[in-house]
Amino acid sequence: MVPFQVWIGVVVALLPLLLQCGLAVTEVSCADVVPMKLRREVISITDFGAVGDGKTLNTWPFKKAIYRIQHMRKRGGTLLYIPPGVWLTGSFSLTSHMTLYLARGALIKSTQDTRNWPLVDPLPSYGRGRELPGKRYMSFIQGDGISDVIITGENGTIDGQGEVWWNMWRKGSLHHTRPNLLEFKNSRDILISNTVFQNSPFWSIHPVYCSNVVIKYVTVLAPYDSPNTDGIDPDSSSNVCIEDAHITTGDDLVAIKSGWDEYGIAYGRPSSGITIRRLTGSSPFSGIAIGSETSGGVNNILVENINLYNTGFGIHIKTNVGRGGYIRNVTVINVSMNKVRQAIRIAGDAGDHPDEYFNRYAVPTVDGVTIKNVLGVDIQQPGSIEGIRGSPFTRVCLSNVKLWGVRPHYGSWRCTDVSGAALGVQPWPCSELTNTVTAGFCSSAL
Repeated sequence: MVPFQVWIGVVVALLPLLLQCGLAVTEVSCADVVPMKLRREVISITDFGAVGDGKTLNTWPFKKAIYRIQHMRKRGGTLLYIPPGVWLTGSFSLTSHMTLYLARGALIKSTQDTRNWPLVDPLPSYGRGRELPGKRYMSFIQGDGISDVIITGENGTIDGQGEVWWNMWRKGSLHHTRPNLLEFKNSRDILISNTVFQNSPFWSIHPVYCSNVVIKYVTVLAPYDSPNTDGIDPDSSSNVCIEDAHITTGDDLVAIKSGWDEYGIAYGRPSSGITIRRLTGSSPFSGIAIGSETSGGVNNILVENINLYNTGFGIHIKTNVGRGGYIRNVTVINVSMNKVRQAIRIAGDAGDHPDEYFNRYAVPTVDGVTIKNVLGVDIQQPGSIEGIRGSPFTRVCLSNVKLWGVRPHYGSWRCTDVSGAALGVQPWPCSELTNTVTAGFCSSAL
């Protein structure tokens, strides 16, 4: 069992996290969604024979420890303590009422032996693997149908060792869609904090069909050229709060999704009530993205206090004919950008289709997008807002958007099939966005 000194050390380490979550303050924060909590019982992965030498495979000890938590449930839940060391393991599943606690210097590291990696069914809102038809590889760490789960610690690391998967993708030798680093499915009351996630084979953190999810004080890292290593992807999930994160990856830093074409339309579960604040990061693709998979709908999104640098698209809202669904009531405020290729892109022609059976008459709607207080320097191209013919994007508001260093040969804004307003925008966008305070929905945003 865990020595008393270790148990006390865990309690002491958790106290700052309780204070960080702001339990005693009235300001609306992530703590209002899922609070940090202490567990009555603490066990160590070493109690189950694990060896942190970076060579011993510890898949069975992790599975035994979590089986123990699941089947000998203690009131108040159990904390699984991961001491300093390198803990090599295959994929494993979490259970309800547990905390996975990584001590300072703890590294949970994925095996790179992909030969017997488990397969799971495709998500019903995607109908197939995101990359290839059929099943998909199980995420490195996953939870399905669970609740009251915490991943935290003293900035320990979870490493997906994704290079072997990236090389398979580059060579075209994949048989199924690559695994995510961490995925929660059909789960609720999830808190992820004070942990480093790195080198995901595919998307890094993926809550799908979840509610009440908090992700804060995390770092997500992957090489700039690593394929499809999105940072955090809330997907058909509600009441999600992402705060105080640093993300540098090879794809979108945060991408809100809700299903893919006919499968997402049939499943019909939107992403809603999502807050993203105090995010810093860099990517060759998008800083903040919505889509392109939005067939279940996306609504009531707040993004604020974002700092982006060396990024492809700053704010990127993307959908396509065949998606169906909707994107509405999106507010993005207080964004700084430095060395960004295109500051703002809202596009109706982005993304691919799962198969030839998508409904070509399933036209998405985009309505009520407000972007204000954006300051960009060394911006190559200010932006484009290009809706869908016959289904223009409506009530798009740009307010106090100042972009500097625009390259003359890249031209200015491009706008088609959109209506809305622009107030205090430099360089001036386009005639489709009127410069008048009579556009009340936009003037109130000043």
